[in-house]
Amino acid sequence: MDAAARTATDDLNLDRDDSERLAGEVQAALADGTPLRIRGGDSKAFLGRPVQGRPIDTRSHRGVVSYDPTELVITARAGTPVAELNAVLDAAGQMLPCEPPDYDGRATVGGMVASGLAGPRRPWSGAVRDFVLGCRVIAGNGGGGRPLRFGGEVMKNVAGYDVSRLMAGSFGCLGVITEVSLKVLPKPRATACLALELDAGEALRELSAWRRAALPVSGAAWLDGRLHVRLEGGVGSVASAADRIGGERLDARFWLALREQRLAFFDDPRPLWRVSLPNALPNGLPDGLADVTSSATTSATPSPALPGSILLDWAGAQRWLKSDAPAATIRQIAHAAGGHATCFTPGTGAEPFTPLPEPLLRLHRQLKRQLDPRGVFNPGRFYADL
Repeated sequence: MDAAARTATDDLNLDRDDSERLAGEVQAALADGTPLRIRGGDSKAFLGRPVQGRPIDTRSHRGVVSYDPTELVITARAGTPVAELNAVLDAAGQMLPCEPPDYDGRATVGGMVASGLAGPRRPWSGAVRDFVLGCRVIAGNGGGGRPLRFGGEVMKNVAGYDVSRLMAGSFGCLGVITEVSLKVLPKPRATACLALELDAGEALRELSAWRRAALPVSGAAWLDGRLHVRLEGGVGSVASAADRIGGERLDARFWLALREQRLAFFDDPRPLWRVSLPNALPNGLPDGLADVTSSATTSATPSPALPGSILLDWAGAQRWLKSDAPAATIRQIAHAAGGHATCFTPGTGAEPFTPLPEPLLRLHRQLKRQLDPRGVFNPGRFYADL
């Protein structure tokens, strides 16, 4: 590595406020109408449509701005690696409950919020947006490329709260996130990881029963005839629940591999889809998913309705699918079940995100015009005309 490359790498590893540089680049783009491709660690560049624009890199704008463990709030700049944030929290016995992936240390706080991706704990703890208390954003509306502040740094402060939460899952289409305040929680006192030999239908029925019994489940994933369960909470409640559930005791590495998509399931070369569904009904699967279950549990032959391999996550609400099936087929089944499907593999020819109905697309356009009237922030990342 030459001296210039070493200097550039060192600069990215230094905590500093680089918001002035980011604001200047946005102002220049607004002045000449140049599209910007917002990037942090580029760990989620595979998700969404490709963006043609001048890169604006947030990684040099990094570091924890404030953190008082007694307040359960941490504020960090957008370029801060998620892994680094987790390390700071872990040292204080706390965590981000939504369990976002860190993608081998490349994911940043800004990208975590912009993508809204959460890990196996999400159905029990909440989504990324549920933990965003406030943020600073460089937008293209009245701010004119200057950082705007939304929300606050304490849980009781709700001023502008909806705007800051709106950044979660926006994929940078509304502005450049520069700073985020997040609610955090203490780590559980006890954890137990179990595996049981069950087919998918049996697994979902057991999960429904455990939900009604209020067992401290914080992870539930089914793969290859095995239901993996994670219990978290007080020592007594976890021990009691583990005795009731039974099964084989495991360590926690499965959940890390699932969160980071390192399981062998994800090595399948076929396109990866995330099928998001309502919670499974107490008496079985949502209507329209019987064919999916039959392919996963009763036969090695994929179902004609949705051929492919399936991993059930989020107690069945999220289904990872490896399939060569046409996008229309996958989305038709997801829609019939009250959900939607997102393609996680670029270059498949499919639109990554489910097409929006016209009324909802109209709302997206209006929001884009309000915060990005010049259309410079990640144009087309969501949909071609956004």
